[in-house]
Amino acid sequence: MQETILILDFGSQYTQLIARRVRELNVYCEIHPYNQIPEIDGEVKGVILSGSPFSVHDAEAPHLNLRKFRGNYPVLGVCYGAQYMVEADPDGEVRRSDKREYGRANLRQVRTDSPLFKNVPIGSQVWMSHGDTIHNLPSSTQIDASTADVDVAAFSFSGEQTYGIQFHPEVYHSTDGKTLLNNFVVEICGCSQNWTPHNFVEDTVDKLSKQLGSDKVILGLSGGVDSSVAAELLNRAIGSNLYCIFVDNGLLRKNEFEQVLESYKEMGLNVRGVDARKDFYKALAGVTDPELKRKAIGKVFIDVFDDAAHEVKDVKWLAQGTIYPDVIESLSVKGPSATIKSHHNVGGLPDFMKLKVVEPLRALFKDEVRLVGKDMNVPANILARHPFPGPGLAIRILGDITEEKVRMLQEVDHIFIKNLKESGEYDNVWQAGSILLPVQSVGVMGDERTYEKAVALRAVTSTDGMTADWCHLPYQLLAKISNEIINNVKGINRVVYDISSKPPATIEWE
Repeated sequence: MQETILILDFGSQYTQLIARRVRELNVYCEIHPYNQIPEIDGEVKGVILSGSPFSVHDAEAPHLNLRKFRGNYPVLGVCYGAQYMVEADPDGEVRRSDKREYGRANLRQVRTDSPLFKNVPIGSQVWMSHGDTIHNLPSSTQIDASTADVDVAAFSFSGEQTYGIQFHPEVYHSTDGKTLLNNFVVEICGCSQNWTPHNFVEDTVDKLSKQLGSDKVILGLSGGVDSSVAAELLNRAIGSNLYCIFVDNGLLRKNEFEQVLESYKEMGLNVRGVDARKDFYKALAGVTDPELKRKAIGKVFIDVFDDAAHEVKDVKWLAQGTIYPDVIESLSVKGPSATIKSHHNVGGLPDFMKLKVVEPLRALFKDEVRLVGKDMNVPANILARHPFPGPGLAIRILGDITEEKVRMLQEVDHIFIKNLKESGEYDNVWQAGSILLPVQSVGVMGDERTYEKAVALRAVTSTDGMTADWCHLPYQLLAKISNEIINNVKGINRVVYDISSKPPATIEWE
């Protein structure tokens, strides 16, 4: 059975980072909202309680039955998770602090025999982010670490493997955070660190073979990393029973339909191209709301797949390239894990489409998908491809969708991506795209006044898409790209560059 660290999410902005740090230790983990804990398909080796935007004193503060976990598994409470364990004990007390304890701090005291703080030195920098502080510890606890301003920076319960820390080991600013998490996950929980790309491939192919048997599966390919790696896993598991469909929705990059079909030939996949551009344009006519765009595109995709499925006799499954950030961002819980936006490949199928769903990458972050693909020798040009949204250019055209707007943005996007590749910057960028804005501005071309559209260029750096920073592209390159766009794309007279990070912005504008 798969060893698993269970992460219970109380709504912290850092919860996904906890998962990333645990995965970096080659240990599998899952995030679940504190009030939606499922049966785990594996062996739970330990539990981490996340931070939260709530105070333990708030009327709407999250509550959890700790008796299910304490004493049964090693438990690590982080920030709110630590304070909640104290406040839930009759002897414990958490008080509202006069000032918010936020930012860098240094450990001035560390209990040397604490298993959690093995190899964490006095003076180690940690990152604080809380408004409450622990005033009285339960009688069955001991202080494991302190800072100049926080007497109880860390504590543990005697006689059980239960620990609490009031700082965030998962963030970059906690310099020995990885050591602390390694102590908990590997040393205390006893995880064997066997969560590797190669083991994932072997286990997943075996599970898919058993799950699908001789059933036929239909998969929508996009040319991107996720669907391509999913296809290779399924191809290894069921071979010729995998039927791949690549749909031209009229919202792809310039010449992408032909290029994608060509790129799959060397992978030995059974792929059929479907031209459904008119269907998508018709469904999107007059639609301006981004969520309604996604829903309209999703509906047409389902219709197209339903038609394609009827052409394959006895097909029983629809495969999707859903990855873990899609799942996390689509969870909707009152308070924690609020939905940011719906994803086109999360949420199931309508009743009339009699297909079951298989998602071989549902547990992986994007960088893990690439490592799995590399292990299976998926072509490098596919693995290096930037993420591209499922709804395509529809959510990069703000406002209604027309064929002319699509053509215009395709040309802009082509110039942007071409220059990134030619300059050597493409591989330094996590994701890049162009956004057609619903505004016009005055310009001058030659001796004539123009009143034409503006586009925004967006390029970000990231590891897994959960957080991202804007990419500091050279000014000379941006100037060259802007000049080429304005001179070559009719209808555009202004180019701007987006310097927003995620959070607070998202990578896509819609």
